[in-house]
Amino acid sequence: MAPEACVARLSLYARELARLAHQRVGYVSSRRLAQQLGLTDTQVRRDLSTFGQFGTSGRGYEVQRLHDRLTAILGVSGRTWNVALAGAGNLGSALLAYRGFKERGFLFRLVVDADANKVGRVVQGHAVASAHDLTQIVRRHDIHIGVIAVPVEAAQAVCNQFVAGGVRAIVNFAPIHLDVPPTVWLRVVDLASELETLAFYLARTTKFETATP
Repeated sequence: MAPEACVARLSLYARELARLAHQRVGYVSSRRLAQQLGLTDTQVRRDLSTFGQFGTSGRGYEVQRLHDRLTAILGVSGRTWNVALAGAGNLGSALLAYRGFKERGFLFRLVVDADANKVGRVVQGHAVASAHDLTQIVRRHDIHIGVIAVPVEAAQAVCNQFVAGGVRAIVNFAPIHLDVPPTVWLRVVDLASELETLAFYLARTTKFETATP
């Protein structure tokens, strides 16, 4: 099994290769790919070699071919993944509005919310269903990935319902640790934590610059 960090970088490589293919670039070196993504060429070569040999001596990587291979490895080439969103608030609405998910094969099939005032409304083209029967609904829609965009106090209960419904991959936007069985893949996206990390470095850089004569 490839390291998670390596898999995450494959997605970055695939996006950059898609951009280069759109510009009709035929070949790209590991150095150029690394420079565009803020990595080292050694890291790029090491990541790609985990999945096989892709480069051509003296020419680098064939852009379209490498892109197609990486998207196949990532499981997003010619395949669609059914996604359920729990939480039709501001964050949930923003996620539904992003067209890039559909372009990569991630289709929102279900949107639920516990707020009775939101149930029945249409958000970004999706009718909001009640979260009360979430377990049964995700089974009915053959959901592969669950996205949690609900308040902290409701996140674990929603997670449990996803798991009970057979969902084996979950993305959690609520800033709280969730307990899942070992058969379920869980990814946490904590935006507040990311901003605090940036603030940490900014605060120290500002102090340093202020103290410099």
